Amino acid sequence: MGDIYINSVLVGSNDDLKKIRDELISKRRKGKIDINTNVAYYEDRDELHINTSAGRVRRPLIVVENGKPLLTKEIVEEIEKGNMTWKDVVNKGIIEFVDAEEEENCYVAMNEEEVTEEHTHMELDPLFILGVDASLLPFPEKNRGDRLNYGSRMIVQATGIYLQNYHTRDDTTSQILAYPEIPIVKSQTSDLVGLESHPGGQNLVVALIPYRGYNIEDALIVNKASIERGLGRSYFMRTYVAEARKYWGGQEDEITIPDSSVRGYKSEEKYRHLSEEGIVNVETELDTEDVLIGRTSPLRFLGVQKEVRMGLSNRRDNSVSVKKGEEGVVEKVIITEDENGNKIVKVTVREHKIPEIGDKFASRHGQKGVIGLIVSEKDMPFTREGITPDIIMNPHAIPSRMTVGQLLELVAGKTGALLGKYIDGSAFASDEQKIRALLESAGFRNDGKEILYDGVTGERLEVEILIGIGYYQRLYHMVSHKMHARSRGSVALLTKQPTEGRSKGGGLRLGEMEKDCLIAHGAALTLKERFGSDMSKISICPKCGVVAEKRIDKGNKLMCPLCGNTDIKEVELSYAFKLLLDEMKSMLMYPKIVVE
Repeated sequence: MGDIYINSVLVGSNDDLKKIRDELISKRRKGKIDINTNVAYYEDRDELHINTSAGRVRRPLIVVENGKPLLTKEIVEEIEKGNMTWKDVVNKGIIEFVDAEEEENCYVAMNEEEVTEEHTHMELDPLFILGVDASLLPFPEKNRGDRLNYGSRMIVQATGIYLQNYHTRDDTTSQILAYPEIPIVKSQTSDLVGLESHPGGQNLVVALIPYRGYNIEDALIVNKASIERGLGRSYFMRTYVAEARKYWGGQEDEITIPDSSVRGYKSEEKYRHLSEEGIVNVETELDTEDVLIGRTSPLRFLGVQKEVRMGLSNRRDNSVSVKKGEEGVVEKVIITEDENGNKIVKVTVREHKIPEIGDKFASRHGQKGVIGLIVSEKDMPFTREGITPDIIMNPHAIPSRMTVGQLLELVAGKTGALLGKYIDGSAFASDEQKIRALLESAGFRNDGKEILYDGVTGERLEVEILIGIGYYQRLYHMVSHKMHARSRGSVALLTKQPTEGRSKGGGLRLGEMEKDCLIAHGAALTLKERFGSDMSKISICPKCGVVAEKRIDKGNKLMCPLCGNTDIKEVELSYAFKLLLDEMKSMLMYPKIVVE
């Protein structure tokens, strides 16, 4: 007896579960039970699972009976004429929606040529196997699966035009590519998802050749002239927000140029761009940490009497400044109110990002790399027509990763550029022989290889080089957003060690392994500086081995809290170690420090 489950709840059992499954599927196709029902039989456990719950991902498949798909040419013609709709086809059981569990019982053919008596379903189109991101990749069936994963993740990270109305929006951060292009080699999906109106990359001339070691480990060589013509240029936008809040007791924030008497006044230079209202004007050029919105707030804790007695201004500076390490031009200023009547000011700053060494680019085949060298156009290799590549990619990136799709894209892109038309690179739909024949008809070798000449010496290169057009994306990982260093700076209150993170002006942590590298280099003295970030002098009683205290009642003398000894020794210790001792004491342990 096998068990029957409905939405994972046991409802009964039966001897012939296969028969029940076939009957339920037959009734669903005839419209006798709801078409959203899915049935799956597990032979190894002898269990029947019926699912009707919400949240299941289901996909359409053409039903195959007796080795023939039910969707015939006649039905397709009727749909094209408008006599039948998608709903009619589904209700008649010609196409059915299958969830992940029921699909385990299906035997799905890719196309009509593959259908046999054993098949239960056929794909509407093999492209439907992939999700949106993966189906945008060209020639995905020619690449290894993991590369498609990387490729679809990188499509998401590409800078482009994310929305047509970006200039009216105030997103916290956004990236806009200055000269985006529609790919020459594209998938059918790109038209369906509207990538025509917001593309995310550029068609570049790519040559596969090592270049004096500068494109080792996936680095890319980029033509300087191409960058000057606009290759990969983008705009980085950041919106800063300031709210003038109202506080208890009638006090409120004020948006204005802060007076020099307020607490935390920066310097006159930092406020130099503010207008009379305390807000920067549009198209003002800003440096890092310049003030965008001047704002003063009431002091947090002191009462009015205390402030008067201490002679303090009762305001503190609470201005909004450009983030550390960023600069740019004011794109727009928005002044508005929230539902409580508080004034809100938003300032968007635009920064022009020109590709530099360390910026990340990627093709649509999971071949990512950073710029390793920007080379003058006169030093780049050139073809007999005088064409120099925009990007030089290392051929060693191809064999181990097996991204044959990228090689085919270079050939197809070259063909499309020469013939002036787009090439279809959709999954399972490409015809390599046809693309090669078209390239040959344009007067080139059908494998895309050409004779190249060295730009530095002018000599002909011994072997023929693959050169073609590939679609490259500029990713939003830019070296200017990641580069960070510090000497002295802010420290954390608890441990007295440097703060963490680039935004807080933090330090770079050195671990055991980094220490080993420095010692191996023979630079052991560097460790003296590196490992002393929280070095402090601690007063210790030599008898008891505990930290001494300053006694105000004994005339600020250092004394041992245990034995009252005033003969105290100063020891250099890491402050984090002193913190550990304090934590041990709080657990009623007695750590004793032996002083020499």
